[in-house]
Amino acid sequence: MKNEKETPINTVERAVLLAVATPLCGMERVTEYLDELAFLLDTAGGVTIKQFVQNLPYPDPKTYFGSGKLEEVASYVHDNEIDLAVFDDELSPSQQRNVEAVLHCKVMDRTHLILDIFAKRAQTAHSKVQVELAQYQYLLPRLTGMWSHLQKQRGGIGMRGPGEKEIETDRRIIRDRIALLKRKLADIDRQKLTQRSHREQFVRVALVGYTNVGKSTLMNLISKSTVFAENKLFATLDTTVRKVVIENLPFLLSDTVGFIRKLPHSLVESFKSTLDEIRETDLILHVIDISHPDFEEQIEVVNQTLQEIGAGDKPIIAIFNKIDNYTWVEKEADDLTPRTKENITLEELEKTWMAKMNYRTLFISAKTKDNIPELKRVLYEEVKKLHIQIYPYNNFLYETYEGEELS
Repeated sequence: MKNEKETPINTVERAVLLAVATPLCGMERVTEYLDELAFLLDTAGGVTIKQFVQNLPYPDPKTYFGSGKLEEVASYVHDNEIDLAVFDDELSPSQQRNVEAVLHCKVMDRTHLILDIFAKRAQTAHSKVQVELAQYQYLLPRLTGMWSHLQKQRGGIGMRGPGEKEIETDRRIIRDRIALLKRKLADIDRQKLTQRSHREQFVRVALVGYTNVGKSTLMNLISKSTVFAENKLFATLDTTVRKVVIENLPFLLSDTVGFIRKLPHSLVESFKSTLDEIRETDLILHVIDISHPDFEEQIEVVNQTLQEIGAGDKPIIAIFNKIDNYTWVEKEADDLTPRTKENITLEELEKTWMAKMNYRTLFISAKTKDNIPELKRVLYEEVKKLHIQIYPYNNFLYETYEGEELS
C-alpha cells in the first residue's frame, strides 16, 4: 500500500470534493451543497481543485462512490498531487478505510471538516472542552483504520497481539478522556446556570441563524460592542452576552454559534450548555441572509435545529439581512415562464415572506445600516411587551447603559 502523502506545515492543502446526487437530492441541489462544502474547506485553510458528483440511487455502502467513479477520482488525485478528499456526507468507518485504500490520500467527511473548523475557532476553555469531546466521540469508532500500518505484521508470530492491545489501550484512554470531559462540561453547565440565574431581572434576546448570515455584525451594531465578525463560517463559537438599552429599556442580547446543514450530532450534544442560552431566552431574532441563493433551506435548517434543542416554541422576529447584496434579473415583457427566486424583486420578496411568516418580519442591512431604526423600534416594542408579561411587579430603573459584556 502506498504511503499517504505528508503535507508540509503551513502549506495550503489541495482538495477534491465528492458527493452523490440521489433521486431525492438532484444535481442542482448537490452543486449548492458542494459550494458550501468548498466554503467550509476555505474556512479550514484548504483550497478546492475539483468537484466530483455521481448519480446513484444512494451512496455505495462500501465505498460511497461506485468502483469505476472512485478509480477515476484516484487517477485524478494521483496526477494532480491532491492532498485531501472531502466527502459531503458522513462516512462510516468502513467506508473511510475502503476509500483511503483506493485514493491513497487523506480522506475526510463533512463532519470531520466541521469538527476541525470548530477546533480551530475555539478560543475559551469552555468551547475547547466542548469541541474536544465531540472530536473524541467521532474518533472512537474509527480507531481501527488508524492502525492499518500493522496489517503487514499479521503473518508474524507474536506481532498481531501488540497491535490489538494497542488499539484497545487507545480505546480505553479515549473512553476515559470522554468521561473526564463530560464531567468538566457538567461543572461548566452548573456555572453557566448560576450565571444565568443572576440575569433573571432582564428580558433575554438571542440572535440565531445559519452560519455566516451576519449575526455578529448585527450584534455589534445593536449593542455598540466589538464581537469578532468575519466572512467565514463559524466565526463565533462562544456565546457572547451584552447588556443593551434601547431608549430607556435594558435587556440582554446574546450572539450564539451558527447552525449549518448536517450539523454533527456530537457537536449538538457537546454544545448543550451553549445552546441552553437559546433554550432559556425570551425572544429569538432569527437572522437570515436574503442574498444567499438557498436561504429558504437555511431557514428550514434553523427551524428544525430550534425544534431539536427544545426552542421551537419561542417568540421569533425574522430578520432578513444583507438586502444590499440582493440581486435579481428582470424578465422580458413577453417572457411567460413562471417567476423564480432569481427574478423576483426585493419588494415582491418582502411581501411574500411577510405574508408567509407567522411572526414579525423585517428586512435590513447590518452593513449599510438600512432599516436599523425600524429594527430597534420593533425590538423595543417586543421586549417591553415581554417584560410586562414576565416581570409585572419588577419596577426596574430606566437607565442608559453602554453595551457591556457579562460574565
